[in-house]
Amino acid sequence: MNAKTLLGAALLVAFTAPGLAQTTEFFIVQDASTKRCTIVDKKPTTTTTTVIGDGVYKTRVEAESAMKTVKICTSN
Repeated sequence: MNAKTLLGAALLVAFTAPGLAQTTEFFIVQDASTKRCTIVDKKPTTTTTTVIGDGVYKTRVEAESAMKTVKICTSN
């Protein structure tokens, strides 16, 4: 193989791998004033929302399924 091709491939992997390794986390939160539950992709830092359920979910689908079973979210 050509040395330039190998170097190019190595640089491509070096710059794209960190972006692929990023994990997204999902949280079920409840608004303190409206009592509505929503799913967010960043942990809330304000006091107007409360994290509900088991905390961190790896996928949005997992969080949506969990939100259906959380009593405080289904009673609204």
